[in-house]
Formats: sequence, structure tokens, C-alpha cells
Amino acid sequence: MPDPSPPDGKRFLDGSFAPVTEEITAYDLPVSGELPAGLSGRYLRNGPNPLGLDEPSYHWFIGAGMVHGVRLRDGKAEWYRNRWVRSKEVAAAHHQPWPGGPDGPVHENMDFAANTHIIGHGGRTLATVESGPLPYELGYELDTIGPCDFGGTLPGGFAAHTRADPGTGELHAIAYFWAWDYVQHVVIDAAGTVTRATNVPVPDGPMMHDFALTRNYVVLLDLPVTFSLSAVSTGRRLPYVWNPEHQPRVGLLPRNGGEVRWFEVDPCWVFHCLNGYDDDQGRVVLDVCQYNGPFDVSTLWAAHGPVTLDRWTIDPAAGTVQQQRLHSRGQEFPRVDDRVVSRPHRYGYSAVIGEVTRAISAAGEFADDAFANALLKHDLKNGTTQAREFARDATVGEAVFVPSSPGAAEDDGYVMAFVHNPDRGASDLVVLAAQDFTGAPVATVHLPARIPLGFHGSWIPDR
Repeated sequence: MPDPSPPDGKRFLDGSFAPVTEEITAYDLPVSGELPAGLSGRYLRNGPNPLGLDEPSYHWFIGAGMVHGVRLRDGKAEWYRNRWVRSKEVAAAHHQPWPGGPDGPVHENMDFAANTHIIGHGGRTLATVESGPLPYELGYELDTIGPCDFGGTLPGGFAAHTRADPGTGELHAIAYFWAWDYVQHVVIDAAGTVTRATNVPVPDGPMMHDFALTRNYVVLLDLPVTFSLSAVSTGRRLPYVWNPEHQPRVGLLPRNGGEVRWFEVDPCWVFHCLNGYDDDQGRVVLDVCQYNGPFDVSTLWAAHGPVTLDRWTIDPAAGTVQQQRLHSRGQEFPRVDDRVVSRPHRYGYSAVIGEVTRAISAAGEFADDAFANALLKHDLKNGTTQAREFARDATVGEAVFVPSSPGAAEDDGYVMAFVHNPDRGASDLVVLAAQDFTGAPVATVHLPARIPLGFHGSWIPDR
């Protein structure tokens, strides 16, 4: 009988996490159902896909990035591609010249095949990662152009997560680096130039994986996962640990200038925010997926407590943060319609996690508590949640909302996600109607390969 709980380094190389070994290009993909003719663009998703498979200390967060993409147009799925992000290391492994050129990134020793998100901004397609390295720019067909410092305007490293203001077209990010005694709020205009960089002093070198944006504020999460020299000395590749001495707090940084104001919260951890907005009473409403206790990033779901969808209401006048449980089922990777970022939202989507399923590895079958086979749709106005389940042994990651047209209502559109199809041993791109979330898919694009569990993605429409 195989070990039901493999060592964490091994775990991230097995089952649904297991990396693929080839880059594939496939055309004229088979489709079940009917793809909406108005969907013209690329569905892209980033995630770690390590080159070496024998590293005992491997962690999911440090694998070289591989972007998977499907191009849709005129009711057809024209192509599927998967490509490693060509950092110096990845290019050398493929016996290719590094496309970044001789100058390299700002933190040259931090060059990394960005593995966390893939976004479109200012005419660029950017693979992003946090904690020092620059983003990497990719071409339309996912070839690597090279590290991007936004035309020399970026003063340091960048961030995994960004928030685009739908009103101004500005892109916001919170960058951090282990050697800084601050985090940096970066604003990039619609053309792709950094227009402002604001340093916010913070102690202990906290990991700030995500943040939120409202019309008036940038919302900072200063929580007790911090950089550790002791972890470095023991050889941990991801040297961030739970630090009970670090006071957890949430900060409001005025977007029009001024000092950040901090509000203490109970010890917890948040990887991802659903959205934030200012209400009509001058409070900040922040919806997050919250881990309700100490969190060990080296083990992820194997060691955390419950992760729930919670609402934090920050009242600057009263100096308080009130918390409300919105939904108690384990979930992560929350997303809203990008057109309501920083504005009041009604709907949100997330992936179910933490429910033990069976995974297949080279050693046999073992229990896995990562992504499950279900997506959730939340109606936060009515307080209801729908669950969309796939095949029993399927796994599904982050879902992305795509409006049916630029002016469509918040819920008028489609929900896209990569779903591992156990019957085929490969993955599908599933397109659901947002207003018929539990119904049959509008279309299913059958891909020629398995896509490992990964992180974040975007629908990047053709312009």
C-alpha cells in the first residue's frame, strides 16, 4: 500500500501536480457544444512546471513557469500551446540563447521563470511572480521576449498579483523583496509606463502575495508570514515562515497620496482577495479567502486550518475591522468580473480546496487535499452559493469570468477553467454560462495534453 501522505517535496511532483515534459502545439482543437462566436482572444494560465524532478526540497512555488494557452475565434478553438518561460536557467536547459539580452533584470541574481500569473497590459502579455524578479514578456504565441521593466521605469522588482482600475486603465501592484525594509506600491499607466512608486515601511519582511484596490485606497495585508534567515540556513527554498511575533494588520494607503493607516486584526493568513470597495458610509469592504490560524507555506493545505470566504469591513472613523463569514466551504483562488475591480461586486467565483480526493502518482494512489472537482459561484447580494461539480476524479483550478460583451451586466458572460478529465487523461477548457452555472457547459474544448495544477490566468481579448 503506498504512503497515503507523501513528503511535501515529493507531493508537488506527483498526481495532479506532476509536471509535463514537452511543449506542444496543436491546431483546430475538437469542441463539444458550441463556442460563442463573440469570444475572440486567448485564455492563458500560468503555473510551475519544474525542469528537474529529483530535488527533495522542491516546493510548488519555485518551479519554472509554464504558460498554457487556448486561442478562440469565430466559434473555433484555433490552437493550444504550452511554453516554459525562458529565464536564463530554462533557456540554458533547452540549449537556447537567453532571449532577455545582455543587460538582464534589475535584480539580476533573482532572474526567474515567472510562474504565478499571466496578464495583459499596455499591449504586453506578462508572466508575473513576486519577491524580487521582474515579469517576463511573452509574444502572442507564448514565445519569450524577455524580462520587462516597463521601458526602464520600474525601480525594482514586481509582483505576482496586480489590480487594474477599470475606470483609469492604471495597473496597480505591491512589490516586495527580502532585502527591503518596505513594500512598494507601483502604478503603471494604460500605456505601460510606471508613473508612481511609493515605499511603505514594514518590519520583518512580510510576504504580501495579494492586495486589494478601492476607488480611494490601496489595501495592504501585513500578516505573520515573514522572511526568515534561519529558514535560509536550513536550506528551505521558500524561506518564509509563520512569525507569531509579527502583529497582523491591514493598511489603507490613500490613492491620492498620504500616509498609510494600519488596523490590527487577529492572527490569520490570506493569500488572495476577491475584491474590495468603498461603501456609502466611508468604510472599506474587503472579501478574502482567510486561513483562520497559523499557516505554514511549506506544506500548504496539508497543515492549514479551515479556509473560508470572509468579509472584512474596515471603518476608518471608528478605527475597527469587523469580520463576517460569507461561506464556510474550503475554497481558494477567488475571482470577480475584472470590470468591477475596486467597485462594489455582487458575484464571485472560487475553486473548492481541502477536500480529500484520490490522486495517482508514479508510486500508486494517495490521498490529496489540494484542488477538488468543484467551482463555487457566490451571489453576495442574496447570500447564496452554487456549486458546479465535475467528474468524481476531475480536478479544477481557478475560474475566470469573461463578459459576453464589453457593456454586458456583471453576471452576463462565461466562466472558463481548465479541468482535468480523468477519462481522457488530459485536460479540457470548460466554458460555462455564468447565469446557468450548474447547467451543461456551453462548450468544452478537448486539449491534447494534461495541464498540471497551477496558479492564475486571464482571458486576454483581441483588440
